[in-house]
Amino acid sequence: MNCTYFADLAKQVDIPPDGILSRTLYSDERVKVVVFGFDAGQELSEHTASMPAILLIVQGEARLTLGSDTLDAGAGFLAHMPAQLPHSVQAKTKLVMLLQLLLPAAGTSPA
Repeated sequence: MNCTYFADLAKQVDIPPDGILSRTLYSDERVKVVVFGFDAGQELSEHTASMPAILLIVQGEARLTLGSDTLDAGAGFLAHMPAQLPHSVQAKTKLVMLLQLLLPAAGTSPA
């Protein structure tokens, strides 16, 4: 088989008690795919990324800050974040989140 697949994303990360775990599921010259597991109450404080990203909530509920917007998000929520957008994630429940980092084309540099 010439593809990579995961039948159940939520099973790809063991959420540590009182912690956050991330695991790279796939990486090539164009995209890096990382799954995150957050225990309830854990958070990633505000930060930015040098490249665009797509965030998908797989399981659980979170409070997200995306730029100047703060919103509640649950399973199925998807957001595209341009490079340099300040963002943060707070897990309201146990949370599984997929992040796809869109890498610059060969020979170019990130914004």
